[in-house]
Parts: sequence; C-alpha cells; structure tokens
Amino acid sequence: MDNSDFFILIFLAIIGFFWLLPILIIIRSRKTTGSEKLAWILAVIFISWFAWIFYWLLAPIKKKGNE
Repeated sequence: MDNSDFFILIFLAIIGFFWLLPILIIIRSRKTTGSEKLAWILAVIFISWFAWIFYWLLAPIKKKGNE
C-alpha cells in the first residue's frame, strides 16, 4: 500500500466517522428511549442528516425532576 492509498483510507475513515456521529449522539442521548429512539436513528439513516436536526428540535424535552 503506497502513501496515496493510505491517505484515501484515512479520508474515508474520517468521512465515515462524521456520517456516524449523529447516530452515536442519538444513541447516547437521554431525550428519547426505546422505539422512539430507534425511529429517530432509522430516520437519520434512511432520510438524511436533516432528521438529526429535527431530532434536536422536536424530541421530547424531559425535565430533570420528572423522569
């Protein structure tokens, strides 16, 4: 493997990480649980990153004292 192949592999790994980042954030989030969380993850995968923006805007906001 020469240097150009290595840089292409690193570049693709960085792109893959940024593509997975919204999914990882939703998985770790406490805003939603269970099937609702799964629905948001599927929306991000199959619709687009815009679903991740909608997640931040529309996911239920739980008050800390009422969980």
